[in-house]
Amino acid sequence: MTTNEPVPGFTEALVRLAHLVQQVYGEVAREHDLTPQQAQLLCLLIGGPVGMTELTRALHLEKSSLTGLVDRAERRGLVARVRDSRDRRACLIELTGEGTRTAVLAHDGVTRQLETLAADLPAEHRELVASAIGGILAEHTSRTGRAWSAPGPHRQGG
Repeated sequence: MTTNEPVPGFTEALVRLAHLVQQVYGEVAREHDLTPQQAQLLCLLIGGPVGMTELTRALHLEKSSLTGLVDRAERRGLVARVRDSRDRRACLIELTGEGTRTAVLAHDGVTRQLETLAADLPAEHRELVASAIGGILAEHTSRTGRAWSAPGPHRQGG
């Protein structure tokens, strides 16, 4: 550490890191005239169209809140609703051309800021942190039966 602050305990460190990541999303979102939630939505959609149910899980939003978020992003021309070819009752949310451009800029901005914050960490420390986080995510998956990852292209859920 480069400051004289005491090293936080494990869970406190995770909570502080979560807040820092949210702060980075907020800063990057403002650069692109987005809300942090819009930036997260766009980043989740980079991998391809995603169903509403999967988005509610990934963003931890109620269905009505997600609907409003998608409506606002759609009005800005960043996303579009498309029919799910496997389930005509469901729709998928996908990026538009402008949405893709904005999503890539936002994702790259978040990645760049986080990489800058960790730049002075030795490679073995970065690998250890990544491994520990991977273990936490795997434990979450084993307890809940749901993988904790960004939704991939054409995931079910509508």
